[in-house]
Amino acid sequence: MISAIKAFFGGRGRVVTRFAPSPTGFLHAGNYRTAVFSYLFSKQNRGKFVLRIEDTDAARSKKEYEDNILESLEWLGLPYDEMHRQSERGELYREHLQRLLDEGKAFISKEENKEGDGQGTGKRGEVIRFKNPNKRVRFRDMIRGEIEFDTAELGDFVIAKSVTEPIFHFAVVLDDYLMGITHVIRGEDHISNTPRQILIQEALGAPTPTYAHLPLVLAHDRSKLSKRHGAQSMTYYRDAGYLPDALLNYMALLGWNPGTEQEIFDLDGLVKAFDLSKAQKGGAIFNEEKLRWINKEHLKKAPKADFIKEARRRILSMSRAADLRWDVSDDMLTRLMPVLIERINTYGDISRLVESQDLDYYFMEPAYDALSLKWKDEADLGPAKKHLEEVGEMLRGIAPSDWQEDKIKAAVWPYADQNGRGNVLWPFRFALSGKDRSPNPFTLSAILGKETTLKRIEKAIASIKL
Repeated sequence: MISAIKAFFGGRGRVVTRFAPSPTGFLHAGNYRTAVFSYLFSKQNRGKFVLRIEDTDAARSKKEYEDNILESLEWLGLPYDEMHRQSERGELYREHLQRLLDEGKAFISKEENKEGDGQGTGKRGEVIRFKNPNKRVRFRDMIRGEIEFDTAELGDFVIAKSVTEPIFHFAVVLDDYLMGITHVIRGEDHISNTPRQILIQEALGAPTPTYAHLPLVLAHDRSKLSKRHGAQSMTYYRDAGYLPDALLNYMALLGWNPGTEQEIFDLDGLVKAFDLSKAQKGGAIFNEEKLRWINKEHLKKAPKADFIKEARRRILSMSRAADLRWDVSDDMLTRLMPVLIERINTYGDISRLVESQDLDYYFMEPAYDALSLKWKDEADLGPAKKHLEEVGEMLRGIAPSDWQEDKIKAAVWPYADQNGRGNVLWPFRFALSGKDRSPNPFTLSAILGKETTLKRIEKAIASIKL
């Protein structure tokens, strides 16, 4: 595989990719997918992954956005081998712009200043334009094959406002050259930028990197997912309780398919399976429901200690749990963990369970009207009381070491089968939860423990006045 990649881009040696976000907004899914593909491709080929903060637009670039980019990449587990800021590379841009001017490959153009309202101020200003050789350029895209442009229609395009103020096309090309970038992996909206950049590469004597233009990440209405249109920051998903491995897994599948039925991957698995040449050409729609499903699959694989720690944090962050002084012990959360995993897709769902009072009966005694213990086809509470007394006796006979869901069910089920499952199991379950909807009484008993289970059954029996 590695030898084939080297042959593909001319045997230049080590693969070097880059992720080059602008700190003009928070890191979102569209940006992050580019970072994922670039990272996977570089690591698959034992290469280098470079982070470049493209902050030459001083008016729109903000430190809070750069901090968000760095924080997100750290949380998402995509370590970079080098980091650069374009704002710190001004002398390099000046030197090479001046060289192009000296060699007659660029020229200073005096023209009307159209900044501000865009209507022209009448004042004359200067920009640096590239002297276009008006030729056809062709490049091979790893995803889209051969692409050709006639650059004559581009005219003599602007590459800098001055020798100290390069614009995007020039800065990107020079940085890729000096940083040894071998593969430029980016969104398909950059295809139209490529002919200008190839012309600049040729003028600088720089090699043309191999390009791979990815399909765009789309919103549900098939518009481009962007900072201005529906894209949530990556830290939003962190705060909402998603796992970084799940985000990585899902984003890798946006525009790429492993060609098998497998959908759940960890980082090592993705590095082994990823094949950039098999990326789709069509846009990939961001589907949060699919992301939630993938996150649930990763939650199932989460280390128990990590799950318990985060579940406790989420529960205790809610005022209801704090105000009622819930005892959120490791022992209780260990027993509760299978139920929680069944009911949630993200850790954030735990907070919603607390808010909706769906966890109350695990941490506090339920309050209810005794009439609720009556099964629907019974005339009074007499049968419910009798069944609860019988169930209580059966449960007392189970040794503490055997207090497990299957043993509890084995003890009670024959009696319920003989006397009507609903008639027996409804008051049993309701005595434990006080809710119309809750897990089955065997699961509840196992989680609550023998002492609490029997105590709640006894209280239910005492509440029945015949």
